[in-house]
Amino acid sequence: MSPAGEKITRDQIESKLRGITGDVTGEVESAQSKAVTVGVAAVVVVVAVAFLIGRRAGRKRSAVLEIRRI
Repeated sequence: MSPAGEKITRDQIESKLRGITGDVTGEVESAQSKAVTVGVAAVVVVVAVAFLIGRRAGRKRSAVLEIRRI
């Protein structure tokens, strides 16, 4: 706080706000980076599981044909 009689200038307010937003911006970028990494990993896992389930279902439904020459 400013002592009585001292006026708060625009520069003081701006510097204080920049300090606050600077801290928050760094945290947001860090959290965003982690979120993107987790999202990409989740997509890879979902695609892999879908592939494996589809592969298994395909094996169950495929017919085995045996062709012999007479």
